Amino acid sequence: MYKEPLLTKRRNTTSQIAIVGANVCSIESLDYEIVENELFKQDWRSRKKAQIFQYVVLKWALALLIGLGTGLVGFFNNIAVENIAGFKLLLTSDFMSKKKYFKAFAAYAGCNIGLAAAAAALCAFIAPAAAGSGIPEVKAYLNGIDAHSILAPSTLFVKIFGSILGVSAGFVVGKEGPMVHTGACIASLLGQGGSRKYHLTWSWLKYFKNDQDRRDLITCGAAAGVAAAFRAPVGGVLFALEEAASWWRSALLWRTFFTTAVVAIVLRTFIEYCWTGKCGLFGQGGLIMYDVSAATETYSGPDILAVLFLGVVGGIFGSLYNYLVDKVLRTYSIINEKGARFKILLVVTICILTTCCSFGLPWFSKCIPCPTDPAVTCSTESGNFKRFQCQSGYYNDLASLFLNTNDDAIRNLFSTSTRDEFRISSLFIFFAAIYCLGIITYGIAVPSGLFIPVILAGACYGRLVGRLFASISKLDTGLFALLGAASFLGGTMRMTVSLCVILLELTNDLLLLPLIMLVLLVSKTVADCFNKGVYDQIVKLKGLPYMEAHAEPYMKHLAARDVVSGPLVTFSGIEKVGNIMHALRTTGHNGFPVIDEPPFTDASELCGIVLRSHLLVLLKGKSFSRNQVHCGGEILRKYAALDFAKAGSGKGMKLEDLNIEEEEMEMYVDLHPITNASPYTVVETMSLAKAAILFRQLGLRHMCVVPKSQGVTSLSFCNSFVFPGSCILLHTHIDGHEVI
Repeated sequence: MYKEPLLTKRRNTTSQIAIVGANVCSIESLDYEIVENELFKQDWRSRKKAQIFQYVVLKWALALLIGLGTGLVGFFNNIAVENIAGFKLLLTSDFMSKKKYFKAFAAYAGCNIGLAAAAAALCAFIAPAAAGSGIPEVKAYLNGIDAHSILAPSTLFVKIFGSILGVSAGFVVGKEGPMVHTGACIASLLGQGGSRKYHLTWSWLKYFKNDQDRRDLITCGAAAGVAAAFRAPVGGVLFALEEAASWWRSALLWRTFFTTAVVAIVLRTFIEYCWTGKCGLFGQGGLIMYDVSAATETYSGPDILAVLFLGVVGGIFGSLYNYLVDKVLRTYSIINEKGARFKILLVVTICILTTCCSFGLPWFSKCIPCPTDPAVTCSTESGNFKRFQCQSGYYNDLASLFLNTNDDAIRNLFSTSTRDEFRISSLFIFFAAIYCLGIITYGIAVPSGLFIPVILAGACYGRLVGRLFASISKLDTGLFALLGAASFLGGTMRMTVSLCVILLELTNDLLLLPLIMLVLLVSKTVADCFNKGVYDQIVKLKGLPYMEAHAEPYMKHLAARDVVSGPLVTFSGIEKVGNIMHALRTTGHNGFPVIDEPPFTDASELCGIVLRSHLLVLLKGKSFSRNQVHCGGEILRKYAALDFAKAGSGKGMKLEDLNIEEEEMEMYVDLHPITNASPYTVVETMSLAKAAILFRQLGLRHMCVVPKSQGVTSLSFCNSFVFPGSCILLHTHIDGHEVI
């Protein structure tokens, strides 16, 4: 009769937390490390040059498909938002021109509430993971965190249509953040490595059944999302490099650049098609969304002082924005936990508040005579000038900002040679409203990006500063708006290089590069004195165990041996089936050390690490023997490396799928063919800071601590240790990674 071993008892979770000071997290890590076991080596030795060529070609083909798919979705989003929001605004303007003010408000509010409720219902009932920006989730995934459903097909569906509905509903949100998440979802869907359910079992697709290749594809998808959202292909590559990806290499740079180039070509092709007028109300802005290149860009000492002021105040406002968003998200999380109905109710409430502000605040603005320039006409439908309640020949400057799509409002604020278009009081009102609405809107159950609210508030603030500094600065107010947007972005996002390039691609204004660089550096430096970037705060708030690129200061005073813990669950090279089954049942560990002991070796010897998923495949195949003997050759002949490949979307084999008989529990299985014989190891005297940096830079999930003295048994020192707040133990799951 099989008896459970006494030395593999699960350790106490609470006591371990007290030791390492980390938070327990049920989220698993991704296996980015290549498992170099005998099956893997045999597979690579047997591959012909044609197969290797197919693999390389397929990687580039998938990059092409990601670019095509993301570009098409981005174009579709733009068309849908412009036409839906355009219809709503045309209907409102038509009633306003006929002095039917109540009907105008009813039509405007009714459209907004209906669109908002539809977006909330999609998020609440189909894919809750689609709510919010999606950039923190993508950033966490590329850090090695396998969070539930963040890249699922249902999330992709809701992200696309929920974003269209949410932006069209007039919320102070953007579609740029959701586009990054959308690109990542498209890449994940293409990189699943085939599906038996949908009869996609082409042998070439099986090459991508590993987390490393999927990570590279999702990095390409994130870059493509930025390129599609901002029409900034180079900015997309730099965004992926600076903000999203935790690991980078030159080969990935080439593929990411190729993907964003495809996106740019797709967008340009379809936008040129829309120039013929066949896309409804869709604009004809081309790839440059906010062209400010016509403005004069000579600047002197007073202009530099004004820019420094913009950067300092922008950094302060940006850090305050992050602080308030954090508080709002904590409050909304309590409401959203009560169920789908409360999520929808919260969305509708914020929608009503936004609608009342957008339609009500313009009534406090006085009518302004239209410009006398014959090239400029006041329009009740589109353009910089909205009549709202004004008589013919006059316009309402607040209505020109509120009763427009967010893109058109930014275009109005960035407009050059229009110094007195917006009064100072109107800019104050619009800035306060957008700043507050942007804070309270993020966190509701709709796909919502942070870029557009921050750009709107920053552009308004910059234009306001330009008006106030008009006596000493010669810069155009439109350029001040651009610099203000840059200062707010730097203060909230804490990115520099990628934001700089994105803004240049957005505005077609290379001559303003030195000032944009300066304002970004100043705003980021000031904001860093108060808190972290908004995406870092959201990652922490969502409980995603993100591992930072740098070690904590206290780690320099600790060695790896200071944080190891035990007892350790290990296997022999030839292990009894019952012992393996017991370890799998009683623990949730992803990897187990394999240690050979006499008489198979002269002394205890670390063979490597065997993964839980590989053990399940091996046990299901029942390649057992009655005696404790080597039978690796039989396993190598019976299995191929692809048999142990990871399934997509968490659909791998589970312990419940095994059917092990009682008599098979006493049999043995040879683990050597599936053991990773070259795990990353560090000596016990290595500083914890150095080990943490090594762990992060190599993208590991497992790391072995080995004794410095060869005279000490390896088993006694091959224990688990943890980087607090960043990793999970072999015995206790702490924040997403495993260290042995």
